[in-house]
Amino acid sequence: MTPHQRLFALEQFGIKLGLDNIRVILASLGHPECAYRSIHIAGTNGKGSVAAMVERGLRAAGWKTGRYTSPHLDRVEERVAIDGTPIDRPTFAQVTSDVFDAVDAARARGDLTVTPTFFEVSTAVAFEIFKRAGIDVAIVEVGLGGRYDATNVLTPAITAITSIAFDHERHLGSTLSAIAFEKAGIAKRGVPLVIGRLPPEAAQRVRGVAHEVEAPVFEAPASPTDPTYPSLRGLTLALPGRHQLENATVAVAILERWSVMVRHVPAEAVVTGLTECEWPARLEWLRVPPMNGELLIDAAHNPAGAAALASYLQDMRSEALPIVFAAMRDKDLRGMIAALEPVAAAFVTTTVPHARARSAEQLAAEIRSMVRVPVEPAESATAAVDRALEWSRRAVACGSIYMIGPLRARLLEAGATRV
Repeated sequence: MTPHQRLFALEQFGIKLGLDNIRVILASLGHPECAYRSIHIAGTNGKGSVAAMVERGLRAAGWKTGRYTSPHLDRVEERVAIDGTPIDRPTFAQVTSDVFDAVDAARARGDLTVTPTFFEVSTAVAFEIFKRAGIDVAIVEVGLGGRYDATNVLTPAITAITSIAFDHERHLGSTLSAIAFEKAGIAKRGVPLVIGRLPPEAAQRVRGVAHEVEAPVFEAPASPTDPTYPSLRGLTLALPGRHQLENATVAVAILERWSVMVRHVPAEAVVTGLTECEWPARLEWLRVPPMNGELLIDAAHNPAGAAALASYLQDMRSEALPIVFAAMRDKDLRGMIAALEPVAAAFVTTTVPHARARSAEQLAAEIRSMVRVPVEPAESATAAVDRALEWSRRAVACGSIYMIGPLRARLLEAGATRV
């Protein structure tokens, strides 16, 4: 079995929150996570975008960076980037093999008594890759929640919470306060915690947790064009959408803390971070042959993400568009469709190749009961795109990132281009 096959075989164990396994694995590797500074970013939505902005800004300021995000779009190597470039497959395979050797040794010693999960092993792989690459700083996105996420073994220079909304309630709780408590679990004694614009109930809980652990809280500015930041006025962000303005404020606040605590980040580097970062499949337009229709791809996978997508279309005064859609069984489908219905001319559903996926037929039946526009299933994501572009020269694809990522890759391979 190849290292990649052995890693993906761990997906059968699903999600397991807790830090025991990852601590044992990292100890067996000699604690690679201690070899560099780190920035730890949590949030329901926006944490990947903020990580991309911060990474690009620090790289522009002369730091050698590592970035760890999840899930990947199409290739597992995309989760780990050095200086903005995803790691190559041979390096990822070699380090994964070495991490499994450490896992096997820990199990033989009796230090590790259960099989680790996919995310625990992939997190250890990322941290070990960063160590071998000799990075200066790792920008690390929380996988799920915060308190018991495998990434929470870090002792970072800065922590951040971008946003708090409903998602993963089965694991994180059914109230914003409960979800906020889990995400605030990344707060560390004496480590600055940057927070974005949070709902009052969530903000109060986060501040309470931060106070208990003596973590100073810094609120992001109201806007990246706040008078405090005169050099940022009039910027055109690299990532489109109203919600990216809020993400940019969090990135600015993180970079400001870094300037104060570690080393000055010049204003021009901050500008570069906001205007030149890349984060694919977030409000990304592709021109799709042979009809040369335009497809807006977005990784909106929860109600808040769907609402941000709808706001973007409304802000650009778009007509209602057909929407290619897929979702997992554990997602709030009603909340997502309620957000998307005002901008939808039709829905074309498809099935994600994942054990937790709703089938295209099941999705179509559920969505029909919620909307008044046409809804029909398609046998594949590419077939769904073809059907949507028969309706209109412009369409949208959103929902599960497990659909969006492979679809984007297949379209680009077939000749699609970024608009």
